[in-house]
Amino acid sequence: MSTNERHVPVMLRRCLDLLAPALEEPGATVVDCTLGLGGHSEALLSSFPGIRLIGLDRDPAALELARERLAPYGDRATLVHAVYDELPEVLARLGTPRVRGVLFDLGVSSMQLDEAERGFAYARDAPLDMRMDQTRGISAAEVLNTYPPGELVRILRAYGEEKQARRIVAAIVREREKEPFTTSARLVELIREALPQAAKRTGGNPAKRTFQALRIEVNGELAVLERAVPAAVASLAVGGRIVVLSYHSLEDRLVKQVLAAGAASTAPPGLPVVPERYQPRLRLLTRGAELPTEEEIAENRRAAPARLRGAERIREEP
Repeated sequence: MSTNERHVPVMLRRCLDLLAPALEEPGATVVDCTLGLGGHSEALLSSFPGIRLIGLDRDPAALELARERLAPYGDRATLVHAVYDELPEVLARLGTPRVRGVLFDLGVSSMQLDEAERGFAYARDAPLDMRMDQTRGISAAEVLNTYPPGELVRILRAYGEEKQARRIVAAIVREREKEPFTTSARLVELIREALPQAAKRTGGNPAKRTFQALRIEVNGELAVLERAVPAAVASLAVGGRIVVLSYHSLEDRLVKQVLAAGAASTAPPGLPVVPERYQPRLRLLTRGAELPTEEEIAENRRAAPARLRGAERIREEP
């Protein structure tokens, strides 16, 4: 499969429409903070011939594939090996402190899901890795084999919203004492056996929440996002826009909080006139989180959990 064939960008048309008013200015810079296989970036570069694009990704393999895909656009595209909370440092290094657009497409890329050896997919047996950048950090297997039981329970509850966390962790601890975990199939089977029948009948594959929790822990996803979204908002010029695609409630809640805070007045209650320094810095572009259409989900099943939010920068920092 070519890169184009195996990657269908999620909610592409809506992302382009929301960013368009900010990218009409000649020489506008847009940042794709989650480059992946470059589908959104390719569409941005072809739809807005005057823009410059900066693409970030922590996965060296994805960067190489995206580099091939975006080669026809020459020096209009600058690709950087970086995690998206490093955005301020990347922009400073490139001499571009302010940009007109920022896009986040969070979660796991198509390539990471499709390549079994990365260990993200619970439907296939593979090494328990789950690192988005395999050159650094600890793997999911190391988390399972070395974390204290209480810490594993916390991770499954906080990052997977797993109600049966104690039951699953008790089984993991018993099994890892016999033999360390190395592959996904053994973990999936253990979770199936550990859960009561009622829990297996709801919410799809019973291993889904545990795998999500491990992936978030291994990659520090929520901590990174907590830093990245405010940094992205701060990097926007007035009139610039941010669009974020989230894939589970933890991500979406965090994005919602940052954008809502930026769109709210910070004035003390009761002021007859609100001074400019207290007025909102953002204007929300979406009412709540927008969902993919039924047609898009039929074409691309990975779009199903997507939640899209957007905002426009309307005022400088006080």
